[in-house]
Amino acid sequence: MEERNQLEKLHEECAVFGVSLKEEGDCLEAPGICYNGLLAMQHRGQEGAGIAAARNNAIHCRKNVGLVTEAFPPQEMEKLPPSRQAIGHARYSTTGSNTVDNVQPFVTEYLTGRIATAHNGNVVNAREIRTRLTPFGLDFSATSDSEVISSLIAYKALRSGDLLTGVKEACRLLVGAFSLVVLSGDGKLIAIRDPNGYRPLCLGENDSGAAVASESCALDSCGFRFVRDIRPGEAVVLENGRVVHSELCLRAPRHSLCVFEYVYFARPDSVIDGLSVYQARLNMGRMLAKEHPVEADVVCGVPDSGLEAAMGYSLESGVPIATGFVKNRYIGRSFIFPTQAQRENAVSLKLNPLRAAVEGKRVVLVDDSIVRGTTCARIVEAMRRAGAKEVHLRISSPPFTHTCYFGTDIGSQENLIANQLSLKEIEKKTGADTLGYISVEGLLEACRGSGLELCTGCFTGRYATQVDHASKDALEQPQPSRPA
Repeated sequence: MEERNQLEKLHEECAVFGVSLKEEGDCLEAPGICYNGLLAMQHRGQEGAGIAAARNNAIHCRKNVGLVTEAFPPQEMEKLPPSRQAIGHARYSTTGSNTVDNVQPFVTEYLTGRIATAHNGNVVNAREIRTRLTPFGLDFSATSDSEVISSLIAYKALRSGDLLTGVKEACRLLVGAFSLVVLSGDGKLIAIRDPNGYRPLCLGENDSGAAVASESCALDSCGFRFVRDIRPGEAVVLENGRVVHSELCLRAPRHSLCVFEYVYFARPDSVIDGLSVYQARLNMGRMLAKEHPVEADVVCGVPDSGLEAAMGYSLESGVPIATGFVKNRYIGRSFIFPTQAQRENAVSLKLNPLRAAVEGKRVVLVDDSIVRGTTCARIVEAMRRAGAKEVHLRISSPPFTHTCYFGTDIGSQENLIANQLSLKEIEKKTGADTLGYISVEGLLEACRGSGLELCTGCFTGRYATQVDHASKDALEQPQPSRPA
């Protein structure tokens, strides 16, 4: 059993990082910078990590399952050569099983070159593309859509004779969400974002070179100055530590960043498309207080992404903020508990209520989402065991009523609690005295500072990209399960 089922929290598919340095010198070489960048974005994926480095017209790639520190112990990092260019990836799977074969980057060889590709997102027509490529002699060893993307880029690069042309032609065939970094053996690094802009991607610079990352917090951690977000549909080429080319090469009728980047996925110290994640979550809490006020003594957030929203609720309502839970930071999001008893008590192992803060008090408990309701029920129950007199549950995202086809691991619609029970029934199941979700309109208002329109398809069923029934069926077919 996987923790995504145990703890019923949403997950998102991966982080990408790429760096190009002007020259080899005293500074940390590109693979080491990639390592640090992936550490900064470990929250986006804990199932596997990989780094590919270019040197002497060859690509050297190391990858493994587990956290970044597990995949890259010191002896493993030493196997990567000094290099001025490298890309990295931290993985959470929404397609494909969790084996080393599915860990990125994917390295693809073709007649005139070799590339490494790392991908964040979900391509809904990957199976169709794979079927079309197989007759041309391409061999697929993994079950990930990202391997298909890398093979398609190589195929198009071979036919066109140019890597950038190959990347652009390949991406024009992709339907869905993708932020990509592609590295060639001669050190060219290409970053491209899908034309809707579903997943974030940003650019940074310093005196030593340039870097791209899924989140700006990774640029900060690696000493790069944030320059700007890569625009939806834009390709940026880095060589010798500089941006040598950029162009808008993919177009879509509308832009649509996944709103859950602000609600849950991103680190609060990141800025995405012009809006601080911290500020967005603070705004969500304020909006919750306006939409669902209640008489209470303290406001508590569920770690981690409920904390800023709880602070916003407190600021707007005037109810004091308090630390409601102590989090065990040594149990990661992807920790697999060995026994059924531990699996059933996973919430208690990770979060312990702080009795001194809540005993005898009316508590507003702020969390980011409810998927199936079991986890929220256990958290509310823990608050009551710690002596809370009342527990008023407030959720900083609207009810989930639709699945996501673009990289968010929501699950099938029939398993979503909002499609099974009424609001009062959910309130009863969670054990809360009252329950309030932020409205879709309130969430959009909280994120009004974003430079892009926002995708709310998981709440409304209205997606920026139309997904046909064939693609849906392919996505919803069972994937190979990971070893027990």
